[in-house]
Amino acid sequence: MFAEEDKGQGGMDGLRDDIDAVDAEIVRLLDRRARLARSVGELKREHGLDTYVPARERKVLDRVVSLGDGDFPQRGLEAVFREIISSSISLEASLKIAYLGPEATFTHEAARRSFGTSVDLEPQATVAEVFARVERGEAQHGVVPVENSMEGTVTHTLDELMNSPLKICGEIYLPVSQNLLSRETDLGGITSVYSHPMALAQSGTWLRREIPVARLEEVESTGEAARRAAEEPGVAAVGSVLAAEAHGLTVLARNIQDARANATRFIVLGRTWAGRTGRDKTSLVFVFNDRPGGLRDSLSAFSDEGINLTRIESRPSRRQAWTYVFFVDFQGHPEDERVKRALEKLAERCTYVGLIGAYPEVRVGTAG
Repeated sequence: MFAEEDKGQGGMDGLRDDIDAVDAEIVRLLDRRARLARSVGELKREHGLDTYVPARERKVLDRVVSLGDGDFPQRGLEAVFREIISSSISLEASLKIAYLGPEATFTHEAARRSFGTSVDLEPQATVAEVFARVERGEAQHGVVPVENSMEGTVTHTLDELMNSPLKICGEIYLPVSQNLLSRETDLGGITSVYSHPMALAQSGTWLRREIPVARLEEVESTGEAARRAAEEPGVAAVGSVLAAEAHGLTVLARNIQDARANATRFIVLGRTWAGRTGRDKTSLVFVFNDRPGGLRDSLSAFSDEGINLTRIESRPSRRQAWTYVFFVDFQGHPEDERVKRALEKLAERCTYVGLIGAYPEVRVGTAG
């Protein structure tokens, strides 16, 4: 019996020794990569190039995922290398990212997914402040929500995009998992539930069914709701697991949102759009000539070239009553020949066309 145990332990020790050797090799290679990243940073500074290059990052992530032979999960490979890239960027230069805060919100999580944890993530109180910080050069990039699959468009973001010189250079899709967070240990101790209006709406059915006596109160963010739940007895928040970890709360119930297929799309803001990758998306705004069939003729510029529109929205122009600006996302990049032809046709049929972004397309369902 003891001989069998010794044999098993010996086999375990051997495997652990092999893992230790692999870990040592990984660290050696990461150090080598860090030295290369510093050299890249020096060249970027010498030539005035941007530190964050979304097209290059997307190609790196796609390549490393394709190199795996299946033993290590693809999502895990992408997550590991996103942090490696984040650390490398921090070696090249100090990168500040403004995002719609406070901390522990879904936008915070989206910013971490896009840039990793080795950059400076700076929460802002409003969407407008995120734009302003990047426009003034106080942050290199910004992250804001633009639409939710259940609740629709974030109009504050579209209104800022209409008048800002900033461009969209990236996108993130984040599955929304709403959870009930509290200091209390069971539902019977909950008298009030705080959260952002959208989070309360998304989880309204569950809340009314499971804790019907609880008062629902709207606050400016899920992060603020978690902060108050950590300080006030009898209070729960609807928010993310990240918010529970940040404020030391217990997750009393998970995935309480009404719709399981619920996701929010976030955009990354910068001074220039991203380079072409071959799998891209472009965003623009246009104002068409006010005549019968004007909108149809404008959109036919895309269908004529076989370009797929992924989204269209309209917003009041705020310059003249009852005039509207249309926002369009489509598959392709401004450097593509068919996109160039479509944009030329669109310009002929509209009073205004403005490109507001081009960026690697994230397939829905990926980490983005």
